[in-house]
Amino acid sequence: MNKEQVELLQKLRALEFTAIDLNLFLDTHPECQEALHDYNRIVKELADVRCAYEAKFGPTLNFGLSESKMGWRWIDGPWPWQAGY
Repeated sequence: MNKEQVELLQKLRALEFTAIDLNLFLDTHPECQEALHDYNRIVKELADVRCAYEAKFGPTLNFGLSESKMGWRWIDGPWPWQAGY
């Protein structure tokens, strides 16, 4: 993996963690408008980063959740979860 790919993947993982954390918080605090605003902002940023990553390095989700616009890229390694940094 090159430096740009590692940086995008790390950002993607951090945003995924934040979205999950906010999701869990909202499950117990559904009226918290600040958390809802933060969640929606993070989800948008996550989609943007995922789109940027996939445009350059291929899909991040399988089983129909990510398009493979550059041919079947799943056989190109390493896969996002196999990054050894």
